[in-house]
Amino acid sequence: MTELMKAIRVERLGPPDVMQLQNAPVPQPGPGEVRLRVEAVGINFADALAVAGEYLTRTRLPYTPGMEFAGIVDALGEGVRGVQPGQRVAALGGSGALAHYATVNAAGLIPVPQTLSAAQAAAFPVSYFTAYHGLKTLGRGQAGEWVLVQAAAGALGTASVQLAKALGLKVIALASTEEKLEIARRLGADVTLLQDDPGRVQKVREAAGGKGVPLILEVVGGKRFQESLDMAAHRGRIIVIGNASREQAGLRPVELMKRNLTVTGLWLTSLMSDRDATAEAAQVLGQLVASGQVVPQVGPTYALADSARAFQDLLDRKTTGKVIIEPGR
Repeated sequence: MTELMKAIRVERLGPPDVMQLQNAPVPQPGPGEVRLRVEAVGINFADALAVAGEYLTRTRLPYTPGMEFAGIVDALGEGVRGVQPGQRVAALGGSGALAHYATVNAAGLIPVPQTLSAAQAAAFPVSYFTAYHGLKTLGRGQAGEWVLVQAAAGALGTASVQLAKALGLKVIALASTEEKLEIARRLGADVTLLQDDPGRVQKVREAAGGKGVPLILEVVGGKRFQESLDMAAHRGRIIVIGNASREQAGLRPVELMKRNLTVTGLWLTSLMSDRDATAEAAQVLGQLVASGQVVPQVGPTYALADSARAFQDLLDRKTTGKVIIEPGR
């Protein structure tokens, strides 16, 4: 008799309410795979876009969302070495985590300090690897430089503020409310500004010494993308990580030429295939987490049955830190 579990299934694309809690067979790990008993799932804006059919890759239906999670190793597929049943790990699997059990290729496992809770471990991989690649691998940030962090109280924003400070950068943080700015200040942001402040562009430039910001982590897109160009210093680097506005952004190449600006896209999925860059990021991040200089910021937590509400709250920008769903609740 096939053992069953609870899982979220998406059978048609759309808003979060298309997500349904159903019975599903407990997955069996294939060669090179590991099965985890899922303790916590980190929810990203990309997950919501995938459910809506708006992500960078095609969503193949039916499917179970959840690309980032933490859990206890439950079973090993053929050929898996270096991991033991009972061990807590984080994992990047692309999808499938919103369930009691999930399988993932062993290459997608990420060791985490055992001092982290399951929720903290689930909040770690996507946000912190993305932040590192934005600040260092692609952004080439140097100690003493200014960096602008948008949506600074969100999962990626809190990771970026903490990591930037740990790497010796100076941080200008933008967020939508004073409460969210207080979170950024608590994490070390040097300058905080409301993202809808009418004078935000000039204030950002002045905060960075009047010459603009050398490095900008751009996650909003739409009409705000032009503001990122306006805030950038001569030879500034704008790292495009997201498009939270879900609007099209315009770009006139002549604007890049005039001030020798660089605009670079960042997609973690493709960067993870660069083994050298991934190993470097893992080493640095592992040391910072183990030393306590970087602490994954857990936001609101939800039960598996409340997954649709968790996704909607994320889209409505009601949350701070990493939204976590705990299938075992």
